[in-house]
Amino acid sequence: MPLFEIIKVLVLTTVAFSLSMLLTPAWTHFLYKYKLVKNVRDDSTTPIFSKMHQGKSGTPTMGGVLIWMTVLILAILFWLIHILWPNSVLANFNFLSREETYLPLGALVASAIVGLVDDWFNVTRQGGGKGGGLTVKHRLFIYTLIALFGAWWFYFKLDWDVVRVPFVGVFQMGWWFIPFFVFILVATAFSVNEADGLDGLAGGIVLAAFASFGTIAFVQGDYNMAAFCGVISGALLSFLWFNINPARFFMGDTGAMSLGIVLGIVAMLTGYPLLLPIIGFLLLLESSSVIIQILSKKIRKKKVFLSAPIHHHFEAQGWSETKIVMRFWVISGVFAVLGLIIAIIDLSLW
Repeated sequence: MPLFEIIKVLVLTTVAFSLSMLLTPAWTHFLYKYKLVKNVRDDSTTPIFSKMHQGKSGTPTMGGVLIWMTVLILAILFWLIHILWPNSVLANFNFLSREETYLPLGALVASAIVGLVDDWFNVTRQGGGKGGGLTVKHRLFIYTLIALFGAWWFYFKLDWDVVRVPFVGVFQMGWWFIPFFVFILVATAFSVNEADGLDGLAGGIVLAAFASFGTIAFVQGDYNMAAFCGVISGALLSFLWFNINPARFFMGDTGAMSLGIVLGIVAMLTGYPLLLPIIGFLLLLESSSVIIQILSKKIRKKKVFLSAPIHHHFEAQGWSETKIVMRFWVISGVFAVLGLIIAIIDLSLW
């Protein structure tokens, strides 16, 4: 295990945290100056949610820009150094490579821009969603388009159609890999979006997931992928500094959409998408609670939860926002480590 690669991942993670912290004051000033604030809907169909969250109305959104912009700046910076001064020490910190990070970086930026447009619709109360923004159907359609491009890249550009089943082996899926890939990305993006409902909740959950998959990538020898996950983790740590209750700003769809899409891609690149339900257990729980609630209301005409996603259910029961977030973080960390243990044991067997 090369010592420099360990240093590279840790340094890039620290630099990402520092850069994001430096960018935050200017971005926060911009958000407040131009009143790019979240519109919390006052909807009779969701009275519990509306009552609990009206106090958050007026808090700036689009804070997720700090995450993906930090990643993009560092990727371009060290790539340019690698091109212009290939023999310099800093050139070794370049983490862009066709096999490992071109696709996740491209997907991060592309989906972030789409999310930014959605946030703008919400701020200006445009779009088909209640209170502004894209509807769920529109979001799922966009997730699917991005996922189809990613599936095409994997299948035709990288010649990749394999999935690793822990303790069983690696299997070639053929063209079935394409719908499987699309399902993984759409499900992950949807889940992260649903988890983005309390101050610091989504950020902490995906931080644990990226740290876990980054470690898996490192153990596999995919050092650029590990560095990429490290940069995202560093930027997320900085974001959480300001997003902890009471949040200075919200992540917005520009953060949730991009992080969800990229988390799915990273899971596919490591070959362990089947570990997503474990490493991202709370993401699964969040999205499942929404689906269960919708089906129950349609079929039984009754609600299973007081409010969905499930974090709102606990909130409606009287749990404080910080208690829910802290406990969800703990659970996320435990399941992320559990998934990491399974992956490391599995890798040691082959």
